[in-house]
Amino acid sequence: MASTLICKATQSRVSSVLNRDVKQYGKKYMFDSSEETCWNSDQGEYQWVSLEFPQSVKITEIKLQFQGGFAAKSCRLEGSHMDGEVKISQFYPEDDNSTHSFPIQEAPVVDKVKIIFENSTDFFGRVIVYSLDILGEKTS
Repeated sequence: MASTLICKATQSRVSSVLNRDVKQYGKKYMFDSSEETCWNSDQGEYQWVSLEFPQSVKITEIKLQFQGGFAAKSCRLEGSHMDGEVKISQFYPEDDNSTHSFPIQEAPVVDKVKIIFENSTDFFGRVIVYSLDILGEKTS
């Protein structure tokens, strides 16, 4: 059965933070379960989030909540494991405030993933993420 794969031991990185203000807009706010906080990227063509799990995992679903007007039009999920890097999935969120769920079909076993936010609905390329969750199974 699928459960959340993001835990305290999961290491995260982001492409940028608005005005480098990590106290107000840092990556930790994607994972704090608060509707009052968010990760706010700076401007740029492609924004991304990478996660390194403490063990190998098989991803079955991605859950994302953007702020309307600051969503990605398309997202690419890439992963890596000992055998190298692999493109896992492409998905297309709606430009609104709701939580979107994207099932991942036949995902490989990975220990790192990167979600690349392509073509932001914001003119300057900023992305605002209120929550990110990755569901699946631990494999080791």
